[in-house]
Amino acid sequence: MSVATETTNINTELEILDESSTSHSEEIVHEITLFAEPIGSIKEFPITNSLVTSWGAVLIIVILSVLLRKNLKEVPGKLQNIFEIIVEGALSLADQVTNDRKLTKKVFPLSISLFFFVLINNWLGILPGSGSVGQVVEHHGENLLVPFLRGGTADINTTIALAIIAVIGANIFGIITIGGWKMFNKYVNLKALGHIFTKVRHEPTILIVAPITFFVGVLEIIGEFAKIASLSFRLFGNVFAGEVLLASMAALVAYAVPVPFLFLEILVGVIQALIFSMLTLVYFTIASQDHDEHEHEHHESPKQVHA
Repeated sequence: MSVATETTNINTELEILDESSTSHSEEIVHEITLFAEPIGSIKEFPITNSLVTSWGAVLIIVILSVLLRKNLKEVPGKLQNIFEIIVEGALSLADQVTNDRKLTKKVFPLSISLFFFVLINNWLGILPGSGSVGQVVEHHGENLLVPFLRGGTADINTTIALAIIAVIGANIFGIITIGGWKMFNKYVNLKALGHIFTKVRHEPTILIVAPITFFVGVLEIIGEFAKIASLSFRLFGNVFAGEVLLASMAALVAYAVPVPFLFLEILVGVIQALIFSMLTLVYFTIASQDHDEHEHEHHESPKQVHA
């Protein structure tokens, strides 16, 4: 084989490799990531696709609220009638948790707002075009599709922020309702340690009970962090799993088959929003209860029965 022929073969192989690499670089890859993807920025503040969806959810809630407020009538129209049914049903459900209509009225505005915010975010995330329409960016030699919209609750930052609002809000509500000193003793139970000095003569068992009661307070602090983790990861995990399920089904069978799973995700969106708002209501109810008062009633009841 001559040198010229060998050179020609090498050039041909290089052209084939070049065409192969070109076709590979033109392929658009869509990966579902655990984190929300940035699609822009305002100065140094990144704007992610989940954040845009969350702003959209807030805008929808504001527009609906303004429309309902402007068109309130004694004889309700269709839209007002639907929301009155929803609110009355939600109030009855909340009463079953709090057992007190006055307490329900105090916590209900936050609980119902969280429900609608989570619900609309969940549903916006499964709308056609959400997660599939976006811009193509080059990353490590690959063309990646970054969608313009993604479910707000599919971003762990959003769910953690909501959980922190719920848990810190419940503690602030407890301070307002039963007082700062009682809430402080719930976590750092100095009152229990003090009983060692005041009750040890009459109740020697207080030497064992008081340290245990104090340790329970420490567990309560850990429990507050567990609430944040539980609330945020449950919501994020279910919404993210739904995204992966729908993307996988669409990749395997593009038509008809994913539709039942789409309806399933609509139902999951409602259930997760309901769980999040109801747990928030439970945390607020627990924080507003004075355990010392209940203990006092418990100790007095046998005397009353005896009398």
